[in-house]
Amino acid sequence: MNTRTVDPVTVEIIRNALSAAAEDMNASLIRSAYTPIIYEGGDCVVALLDDQHQVLGQSAGLPIFLGNLETCTIATEEMFGRECWQPGDVWILNDSYLGGTHLNDVTIFGPVFVDETLVGFTASRAHWIDVGSKDPGGSMDSVSIFQEGLRLGPQKLVEGGQKVAALIDTIGRNVRFPYPTTGDMNAMIACIEMGQQRLAEITQRFGLSALRQARDDIFAQTEQLEREVIAGIPDGVYTAEGFLDNDGITLEEPIPVRLTITVAGDSIDFDVRDSADQAVGPVNCGYAQTVSALRVGYKLLVSPDVPGNGGSFRPMTVQVREGSVFGAVAPAACQWYFSHLGLLIDMVARALAPAMPEQVAAASHGDSMIVMLAGADPRVDRDYVSLEATLGGWGAWQGSDGESALINNVNGSLKDLPIEVFEARFPFRISDYGMRPDSAGPGRWRGGVGVVREYEALTDCTISLWFERAVTPPWGLEGGGEGVGPEVIINPGREDERRMLKCNGLRLRKGDVVRCLTSGGGGYGDPAERDRALVQADIDAGIVTTEHAREAYAFIGPVM
Repeated sequence: MNTRTVDPVTVEIIRNALSAAAEDMNASLIRSAYTPIIYEGGDCVVALLDDQHQVLGQSAGLPIFLGNLETCTIATEEMFGRECWQPGDVWILNDSYLGGTHLNDVTIFGPVFVDETLVGFTASRAHWIDVGSKDPGGSMDSVSIFQEGLRLGPQKLVEGGQKVAALIDTIGRNVRFPYPTTGDMNAMIACIEMGQQRLAEITQRFGLSALRQARDDIFAQTEQLEREVIAGIPDGVYTAEGFLDNDGITLEEPIPVRLTITVAGDSIDFDVRDSADQAVGPVNCGYAQTVSALRVGYKLLVSPDVPGNGGSFRPMTVQVREGSVFGAVAPAACQWYFSHLGLLIDMVARALAPAMPEQVAAASHGDSMIVMLAGADPRVDRDYVSLEATLGGWGAWQGSDGESALINNVNGSLKDLPIEVFEARFPFRISDYGMRPDSAGPGRWRGGVGVVREYEALTDCTISLWFERAVTPPWGLEGGGEGVGPEVIINPGREDERRMLKCNGLRLRKGDVVRCLTSGGGGYGDPAERDRALVQADIDAGIVTTEHAREAYAFIGPVM
């Protein structure tokens, strides 16, 4: 007997209601936040989960958190039991080994009850500008998690609708900027409460049985679509290798990242166990974040147009070695956990390029290219810390040039700070911001173009840098060339000019200039086959010089 009560139209209505609820949560968080990295940059993500910790809906945000928020609710339940979930509670967690990221990425989450029945969870994650690390905002040279700030296992931030004052006081006493930090925390709590209300409304409108039937249909549809794509990939073993420049401490030792992908029927396995042991410096991450990165690489090729949900990723398995850079254990430093993950995402496409040549892209600039500035702002007599991810070029693919001046693949919808906002909030002048000529990898389709962003200090301060991918610059595919690697020049053209890609707390004086140049993406196809008119257009646009056009494309003159 057919016991179904949900028709396909209702399934689609519920699907979109869940997605809309997640977007409402995200908008609430961004509009309520106190720090620019959230309200301008959007360094956050939210999700709705069912009572089994499966994703019902997730907002646009950072792909590196893809399908990762549920690890926090699962870890909490494993530690305290199913009975730990109570109406009116909100929890907090930022432990790098449980959540997978660095301590600045704080996850706040809570259960959703309808008529005393647990129907799901809402969760949010956002970057807090400071969590009490040994240096303001975070350290580029940490060698232990204990140098990186306040580490919180899962605990109640709100209990029975009342904020836990002692914990909030503890947080405020352990961060350098308690007022905006508390503001961001309250914005996240409001986001969770909105999500709890939205999920309860959806459950009450359609009924729990109908919601669960629709969920099962949505998950099954997603799984079927993904298995069909994987079944179209020839069975086999595919490999790729790349290197991080260093771990920020041992500067002369590149860190190997090795990936083996095994396709068998409609299943796919990702194995990173041959990668480096966990490093001394802060380039390690927990297992959960490795899974997230591989999910990003998988999704880019397998189901880029399907929103992530609990049916996603069922065909994939992941093999990680405990004690490696991808499976860090205490007290490994994890502050800049994302560099090897961005490389890993690109390597998924590199490994599968022989099997999926029409779907893959050449490598992107790949790294967040962090610029962190700290000091005292004499205009307002207040300390500050600013953290920015810098844009770069993405890889070309069959049929199209790569996109220029985009955030890297781990950060998704994260935005760079507008010049006007940056100069209003911090004592700097942005003296140059534009495309970096000749940075794109040549090809029949060229890579995207990197950027130049130049800062002039208006007062004494410190700068910390984390720029990556010089040892393994963005590679091309099918005969395409590499993108040009990153550069950072302090006081270019002066007697005290210095070049570096990483530093921690380096002192700048008023009038010092920091010129940051990011990588372009890799090219795709033989550069000799590039349309001459497109080469000329790039010259006219100022993103390719005439000299580079001659060298890379054998271009001898304007198209008549």
